Amino acid sequence: MNRREFVKVLGWGACVAVAKSGWAMGRKVPSKPNVILCMADDQGWGDMGYNGHPVLKTPNFDAMASEGVRFDHFYSAAPVCSPTRGSCMTGRHPNRFGCFSWGYPLRPQEITVAKALKSAGYATGHFGKWHLGSVCKGSPVNPGASGFDEWFSSPNFFDVDAVLSREGTAVQTHGESSMVTVDAALEFIRDKAEHKQPFLAVVWFGSPHDPYVALDEDKALYPDERPQLRSYYGEITAMDRAFGKLRNELGSLGIRDNTILWYCSDNGGVSKVSVTGGRKGKGSIYEGGLRVPALLEWPAAFPEPFVTDLPSCTSDFYPSLLDSAGVRIKGQPPLDGISLLPLLRKGSAKRPRPMGFWDYAAKGIRTPSKEWMAEMLQKQMAGQDETDPTRLLMDAAVIEKQYSEEDYPGHAAWNDGNWKLHRITDKSGSITWELYNLREDPEEQRDVLPNNARRVKRMQRELHQWLASVTRSLNGKDY
Repeated sequence: MNRREFVKVLGWGACVAVAKSGWAMGRKVPSKPNVILCMADDQGWGDMGYNGHPVLKTPNFDAMASEGVRFDHFYSAAPVCSPTRGSCMTGRHPNRFGCFSWGYPLRPQEITVAKALKSAGYATGHFGKWHLGSVCKGSPVNPGASGFDEWFSSPNFFDVDAVLSREGTAVQTHGESSMVTVDAALEFIRDKAEHKQPFLAVVWFGSPHDPYVALDEDKALYPDERPQLRSYYGEITAMDRAFGKLRNELGSLGIRDNTILWYCSDNGGVSKVSVTGGRKGKGSIYEGGLRVPALLEWPAAFPEPFVTDLPSCTSDFYPSLLDSAGVRIKGQPPLDGISLLPLLRKGSAKRPRPMGFWDYAAKGIRTPSKEWMAEMLQKQMAGQDETDPTRLLMDAAVIEKQYSEEDYPGHAAWNDGNWKLHRITDKSGSITWELYNLREDPEEQRDVLPNNARRVKRMQRELHQWLASVTRSLNGKDY
């Protein structure tokens, strides 16, 4: 069942009706919940059993979908990995801090969710794929410099028997990558639970990114598929198993009730292997490149399961989590995300302000984890530390280039409720506009721009105002 068929069967309004029963009105919610943010790497909207995939086996994700909050209109802030991860950390569109594409770092000047929650007494840990800078000692953009007390991280995606960095020291691991990531996270979580300290654990899987390296036992579950799909599905099933171990452990530790467990993918799925959430896939800001699976569980706040149509985004993590912990940041730079908590409490499916997307015309930066981490391990075995300034990204804090606040290269979009306006700039600078009604045309096939002149004019004005604001941030005017 594809997304269009699923929406047709469930009904657009049905999700909203169910969502209204989700919040226990008047229920006292404990303060300072634990937080676990999990993220897949390149998993498409439809690559879940609960979303109707005819082959994939995802029993643990399916269980959470039936017992927690299921988002059916959740978006990554960008159509590729690093920018989306930056949005999770900051609540801001990644172009505000120059994270245009994969391999770009997070600016050290940014306030991250780890720094913010740490100021409120949280222990913070990062586990798995980083891809927002270096994982070497002394880098201004490693996880430690971004607010994490403990980290066991990879500069990019990683597979079986990977080498990871434990606070800058290369460690040879053994086993399937998702389980290695969860086991490292659980060491951290168990310790904080024992000492009754609130914690933030960011658990970013390296799966199911290509080249799709799955265990034989997981590939064996899909004997009738072509080899590429057997490995792709096998990676997702292994990730599901690791996620299930993490989720079950929260119950064993007695902390599940007041732990926010949030899961999503970093961008839409890869065409030809994934079931995407609409038109096109990874790398595009049409629906297939941005619509991703997303699940939330926080029993203390949402004791009953529900499904929501609320348009939501990875930029909403930061303000939602600060809201949950009662944290306010002095001098907070402009946010693009909003706290979803009051909307979920009310069962609202209407977002108070639109979401902006902007795929800036920039190439990605090569970040070969397997190669770099093997070299890091060899150097450290010889008693040497990494000194290459390009590997350390020592210039990440330097803001030299100034960008035009009137020209906005690339492909931008303005998502306002059911309406999505596209602004597409080609290499010559020519601009094309498209408008789609996502309720009636979720696949973005019928451009209705000529019939909505007044709406288009308003949305164009709002989009240009947002693009100018993002560019001002990009030029360093927030710091």
